[in-house]
Amino acid sequence: MNRPLAPEVPSARVGDAPSHAVAAALAAGRVLVVLPAHDEEESLGATLAAIRGRLPGAHLLVVNDASTDRTSEVAVAGGARVIELPCNLGYGGAVQTGFKYALARGYGFVLQMDADGQHDPDSAATLLDPVVRDEADLTLGSRFLGEASYRIPALRRAGMRLFSRIVTWVTRRRFSDPTSGYQALNARVLRFFARDNYPTDFPDADTLILLALAGFRVREVPVVMRARVAGSSMHSNLTAFYYVSKMFLSITMVLLRRKMLRARS
Repeated sequence: MNRPLAPEVPSARVGDAPSHAVAAALAAGRVLVVLPAHDEEESLGATLAAIRGRLPGAHLLVVNDASTDRTSEVAVAGGARVIELPCNLGYGGAVQTGFKYALARGYGFVLQMDADGQHDPDSAATLLDPVVRDEADLTLGSRFLGEASYRIPALRRAGMRLFSRIVTWVTRRRFSDPTSGYQALNARVLRFFARDNYPTDFPDADTLILLALAGFRVREVPVVMRARVAGSSMHSNLTAFYYVSKMFLSITMVLLRRKMLRARS
């Protein structure tokens, strides 16, 4: 697959009503919103209500990653389908579970969102539009092209800039927000990620590099991100040090994999 990377100019603006193409996909039941959730009862209800308001007709799936609170009950009350994981798989494992579910049920498009209220549903239609129009295989929501209405800690911002430069250097196209989990993807990417191409903990810069090297069309789209309603970031405290070291290792393995594939060809 040697698809050219799509340009960065989006087809719609943040806050626009769904385009005709997105509205048709929603009406046909082809869009699944996947929300990985671990102890998100405080924020999940409002998040689901906001998504339903902005994406009428979208199907909602909450992947409950072994929560110890009422996450599942809140999800069901909010009209979402729920997958109960028997043990904590981590963010990536929960997301991949949602991808496999989408493939098994024949969905054409997935919108990946966090359950903590940070990903503004007003940006959802904008994010979906290029994927539904087949102008991109995956769209990545960028708070730096759009708006981040909260303070990003200096160390985390520095890490974002570092990985942005790495991804930009490797893929030879600019990415401003490679750690964003706000994404839309089509069935081709779903099939790719449903296999052994998705990390179980932190799917960020390494997956973007993998997609670019595999020839998928990846586009950044301006989105709005807000402060989380409740809970703490998975990049906080000592986890941040693990994240940085793990991400460097993952990127190295992706690059080595490319060289091995070239050597075999």
